[in-house]
Amino acid sequence: MKKLLAISLLSFAAFSAQAKDIVDTAVSAGNFKTLATALTAAGLISTLKGPGPFTVFAPTDEAFAKIPKAQLDALLADKAKLTAVLTYHVVAGKVMAKDVKAGKVKTVQGSELTVTTAGGVMVDNAKVIGTDIVADNGVIHVIDSVLMPK
Repeated sequence: MKKLLAISLLSFAAFSAQAKDIVDTAVSAGNFKTLATALTAAGLISTLKGPGPFTVFAPTDEAFAKIPKAQLDALLADKAKLTAVLTYHVVAGKVMAKDVKAGKVKTVQGSELTVTTAGGVMVDNAKVIGTDIVADNGVIHVIDSVLMPK
């Protein structure tokens, strides 16, 4: 019995060591470098490392590349605007793909996203291209475009 308990505790310790918050999960995925840079510039790293739970619609590096360089540079330099754009990608709570419903969803930024489910899931004008990347403080859904608050 002691041996079984020791093995269980070791397994739990290994699992706990692997648990990552949303930021660490996104960084380790490798295709969210621009998002990580933007989160750092906006001072939002500590927020998304917090307890959450959060649902993040995360634009890939390719999504950020759709924004003209001068416009992206200006956005990264404007902390207030950048914070508004990034928090527009975050919803309070942990919403898994199977629980997504069409309609309006309030963001942490305060505005609403429009979610549609006909012919694939869209969030505003961004297509969801990956779902249910689970972190210990929420979930990431991958999108193909950067969302801009209205």
